[in-house]
Parts: sequence; C-alpha cells; structure tokens
Amino acid sequence: MALGIIGIFLPVLPTTPFLLLTAALYFKGSPRLYQWLLNHKYFGPHIRNFRENKSIPLRAKIISLSLMWGTMLYCIFYLIPYLWVQIVLALIAIGVTYHILSFKTLKK
Repeated sequence: MALGIIGIFLPVLPTTPFLLLTAALYFKGSPRLYQWLLNHKYFGPHIRNFRENKSIPLRAKIISLSLMWGTMLYCIFYLIPYLWVQIVLALIAIGVTYHILSFKTLKK
C-alpha cells in the first residue's frame, strides 16, 4: 500500500497496480482492512470501479498515458545513449499503452 501511495506523487511509480494488489491481499488476509480500503474516501472508488466494471476513467487513462509517454520519450531521447535500451523502452511503452487502452472506459 505504501508503494501505491508513493506512486501518487512519483510519476515513475504506478499507483493503481499496487492498490489493486493491496486490495487482493487484504481480501485474502484481512476482511477488516479490505473493507477499510473499499470505503476509503480516495482509494475506494477506484478499486470498486475496477473490480466491478473492469474499466478505467477517461481522465485516468489520459493522465497515465501522458505521464508515461512524456517520461519515456524524455528518457529515450535525452538520457539513454544505447539504441537497444531505447528500443526496449519504446516497446514497453507501446505494451503498457495497449494494456491500458484494452480496458473499457468508465463513463460517469
């Protein structure tokens, strides 16, 4: 859970996967903590939307893809001197983009 909270403030660290993992572990290990997480003011709606609808809000898709591509392109063109690492980063970005876009968009 701590990694998910840190990920809110650091664009390189993903928030959602850590929160979903936390929810899954709490579901198995501590029903009380699982209910606390589902009823949490900020984290609960995101976890419930994903578990119930298998969808991601449009705003979350846009923000996550924009931050990821901005970071990846900066790394590819300005930080990483090796072509093979640049290619691997580009392939990872393409894969993550495909994965995020494969989920339905939550309409409110």
